[in-house]
Amino acid sequence: MDKNNFAKTPPMGWNSYDYYDTCVNEAQVKANADYMAAHLKNFGWEYVVVDIQWYANGAGSMRDRFQYIPFDDLEMDRYGRLQPAPARFPSSAGGRGFGPLAEYVHSLGLKFGIHIMRGIPRRAAQEHCPVLGTDTTANLVADPSSVCPWNPDMYGVYDTQEGQAYYDSLLSMYAQWGVDFIKCDDICDSRLYRELPFNGWAETRMLHRAIEKCGRPIVLSLSPGPAHIDRAWEYADCANMWRITDDFWDKWELLKAMFWRCELWQDHVKKGCFPDCDMLPLGYLGKGFGEERFTNFTKEEQKTMMTLWCMFRSPLMVGAELTRMDEWTLSLLTNTDLLALLKESCHGVQLVRTQEYAVWKSRDEESASLYVALFNLGEEEAEISVKLADLDEKLSAFPTHRLFDLWDKTETQTTSPVISAAVPAHGVKAYKIQD
Repeated sequence: MDKNNFAKTPPMGWNSYDYYDTCVNEAQVKANADYMAAHLKNFGWEYVVVDIQWYANGAGSMRDRFQYIPFDDLEMDRYGRLQPAPARFPSSAGGRGFGPLAEYVHSLGLKFGIHIMRGIPRRAAQEHCPVLGTDTTANLVADPSSVCPWNPDMYGVYDTQEGQAYYDSLLSMYAQWGVDFIKCDDICDSRLYRELPFNGWAETRMLHRAIEKCGRPIVLSLSPGPAHIDRAWEYADCANMWRITDDFWDKWELLKAMFWRCELWQDHVKKGCFPDCDMLPLGYLGKGFGEERFTNFTKEEQKTMMTLWCMFRSPLMVGAELTRMDEWTLSLLTNTDLLALLKESCHGVQLVRTQEYAVWKSRDEESASLYVALFNLGEEEAEISVKLADLDEKLSAFPTHRLFDLWDKTETQTTSPVISAAVPAHGVKAYKIQD
């Protein structure tokens, strides 16, 4: 199975984490899927992803003390495979897992995804659950020295034939459910562990092998970041997406830092393999965290984020409560002129970056269209410019150029050898250059 053939362009979808934290339920997932089908599907948005702890019966009940309750009551089958908590996902009762919910999402013409943690449940090891398809038990494939530092649910899995069998059984079950997307956590950034043992590289390969065997095309997304540029080849060999940052939230300093992260990874974006800038914290956020709010990003910052993500060709996962979407946020997610930059034929590159501004260009090799984005990273409005010759030497041969503004939808004509614009603080001007 060629992973590059079923994720040719950056995946686009909705993920429950930014709004619901650990507490999303079936009705809420369906409501957001309904909204996506009605308002976003025609613009390329297609994945509906249930994020962390869908298997935890006590999730959210001690949120003032724990995000992840130590040794909580986890729903699990006899083979040590986590199952949806039936109180939150009632259609999973009777051993049906996420099959009925995935079927509902598919009926809308969308795709279904889940978050998983690296490894095997610690409870499965304690109870010596059998590993499906083997004569061994979970305690013999679990690595008790490999425990996530921030979520206590799992042990790592040894890279053995029996350990691979456990992952094979997981992916076989997910394929039966109809899962199209897996976001695997505690697997991308080994430096979280500093000097402690880390099995993430091996388990990434084990997951990839299990996906190849399961008979279903499943996008594999790795978290959290920052991913390691010196292992870029390994991410690309095994996964479709990998986080280049830790959790990204609606803070300007985090957005500004993404310019150097994208610069670092820009040459590793290719068909089926996408360095991931993380979720888009837009709209209403934070209910599950006890601090429901509208995004802290200004409108200019939101445009900057969307433009950078599209120029770079990052996956786009929105974390808002879609049913509360306002017209402004919807307009960000349905800007077809901007979303065109995600096409397989486009390639973006950062031409310059300082503390005060950045310039990106993208070329669509299919249509020969050229795009440029002028970003103001400073605290005051500023005039930002780029020479046409720095974008493409051939542009100098033509005296007149038309500039189509990707956000304002206006067109201007210029005879200057320089593209220049007054850009608001933290804002962007993005153009398609038309001869």
